[in-house]
Amino acid sequence: MAYRIRPDKSFDAEVRAAARAQLEKAIAILQDRPDGLHEAIHTARKHLKRTRSLYRLAVAHVAEFYEQENKRLQGVAKSLAVFRDATALVEIGKYLHETATSQEEASALARVADTLAVRRDWVARAETDIEAKTEAAIETCGDALRALDDASFKDHKGDVAGLLKKSWRKTSQKAVTALTACRTQAHTDQFHELRKRCQNYWMYHALLRDLWPAAMHAKQVEAKALVEILGRYHDLAALSEVVNRERDLFTASDDQARLLEAIISRQQLARSASLEKARHVFSDNPDDEAKMIERLWCGARR
Repeated sequence: MAYRIRPDKSFDAEVRAAARAQLEKAIAILQDRPDGLHEAIHTARKHLKRTRSLYRLAVAHVAEFYEQENKRLQGVAKSLAVFRDATALVEIGKYLHETATSQEEASALARVADTLAVRRDWVARAETDIEAKTEAAIETCGDALRALDDASFKDHKGDVAGLLKKSWRKTSQKAVTALTACRTQAHTDQFHELRKRCQNYWMYHALLRDLWPAAMHAKQVEAKALVEILGRYHDLAALSEVVNRERDLFTASDDQARLLEAIISRQQLARSASLEKARHVFSDNPDDEAKMIERLWCGARR
């Protein structure tokens, strides 16, 4: 089942099928691990995010179910986050090395990247209960599947159109508010909030792409690219925190100095790029955009 909600089908059935597919994929990847455990965890967390975005868009009106499942899936993702966070730092270390602006900086950042890889492996060894956490995650996803079987969602075109309009507007408004805060305050927390809302936003476009395929796909691609830039900004901030917290991690003071300089410069680039792209992605008024989604849904149903 594709990650989409088709307007010409039963809304209830489409939501169930899309959610079931994501949860089953999360379970399968954690069990099979074709590319190793760390990649399996990374992929499974993506499927959980997609399920949560689907629920935020389509079933938030079923308050008890939504709150229970959102909390459940968020807890699963957090339980697997430590190892994934260490892997993300390795990836951002490689990015810094690849974008070095001088040979001296490249040499220093190559050593940094190697140190971060050693740290990731140390974290993996320290996470002695990672297998137990993975098994618990699989079991919890199974619980989520059973909860999905017991739930009931609206399946009337007027109710659904109004529901989608409300959910779309709420997420868009939160994104615009976060974007304004990023422009005026530029704190890491604001950029992280913008990233979360943008993740919802691109997934909404994927889910409802049948309403207006060309336009929805184009906006989805733009929003997903913005998420990637904001993710890089977030990982750079996380790396900066690790440098300040784990002061013995980089023993060569010159390497640490060059690393901090590189983090600051790449953060400035990511900040500028994200603000410029976000200006385009969220250029439409949330109310107008939400009303358009409502009209498109009703028109597609007819």
